[in-house]
Amino acid sequence: FFFFFFFFKQKTAYEMLRSLVGSEMCIRDRYMGNYGVRKIFGVKWGYSGFYEAGDNYIELTPDKVKEIQQLGGSILGAGRDVFNAEKIFNAIFDRQINQVYIIGGDGTHKGILELSQLVKARSARISLVGVPKTIDNDIKVIDYSFGFSSAVQAAVEAISSAHVEATCVKNGIGLLKLMGRDVGHIAMHASLASREVNICLVPEFKFSLDGKEGLLQYIFDKVLKTIGHCVIVVAEGAALGVNDRKLVKPGEDPRNVNIGLLLKNEILAYAKENNYETTLKYIDPSYIIRTVPANGADRQFCSVLAQNAVHGAMAGFTNFTSGIIRGVSVNLPIELVANGEKNRLVYEDRAWQRLLASTGQPSFMNYS
Repeated sequence: FFFFFFFFKQKTAYEMLRSLVGSEMCIRDRYMGNYGVRKIFGVKWGYSGFYEAGDNYIELTPDKVKEIQQLGGSILGAGRDVFNAEKIFNAIFDRQINQVYIIGGDGTHKGILELSQLVKARSARISLVGVPKTIDNDIKVIDYSFGFSSAVQAAVEAISSAHVEATCVKNGIGLLKLMGRDVGHIAMHASLASREVNICLVPEFKFSLDGKEGLLQYIFDKVLKTIGHCVIVVAEGAALGVNDRKLVKPGEDPRNVNIGLLLKNEILAYAKENNYETTLKYIDPSYIIRTVPANGADRQFCSVLAQNAVHGAMAGFTNFTSGIIRGVSVNLPIELVANGEKNRLVYEDRAWQRLLASTGQPSFMNYS
């Protein structure tokens, strides 16, 4: 007789849905399978839900989860808490839980790693299992993460709206800010999928705002004069790439700059200063994108990851995470995700070169 314990740690409600879809598939399989599982629990409100007062432990019955794959958001809620391994371990141990599934990105996996060291030191028989989750697709060791496909699909629809706005007025500009604080995968892949983007800016690559070869002059003297409209996609962390402005004070993080609003103001100011006629529409669909229900590809992907995680735990393994590497479903050491590098775009890679060919934009790499 086993107790399954599903714990979900999320940064956004959208990401949580990906986790729940995967666990829902596992719950069905395990009730119909041969593992003898009869009780599965979820914890509300993130890490603190383990030990804080309140009714945070929810039994995830088939009736309770049978339709959650149709929903956005989270039935367990979100939490971004200070990690306290001692309190979490005591809560797990006192409840006699022997399997814990923790779903999240590299930060969450750092928590798993710390918790696993405490479990080992206490000689506790608790299996700790991770499932990599980040819609930014920034975990390098795996092929991709669940939620990414749904995010790109929703972003493409937002780009279409920006394109309509840009093409319905004279010299129209559609400016769209997408998620991607450290990496630009969503921005790049959505731009490639839409084929309606003229400029894509991401955190990995430098660009200038000013000068003859800068972004502002390129928008007005190249794009608008050539095709009469311009669609710009910018990742939220792209302020890291601005190489001719000091956007923050020493010690401050450029990623905290609202690059979407900055570009909007700079573009409009440039148009006014140079007597250009233009209409700009700024769209920030972040909360829409991260709360949409999972698409078909992510639903299937979640099922694979979740089932693989359960099979590994039932086989007696611990301190591993479930992922896809080179198209194969594998269980790999927690350390590879917890301590791994970010999956950043590389200028020479074919994907970025395809983006440059699709948009027709210059590289902006060597401009001063």
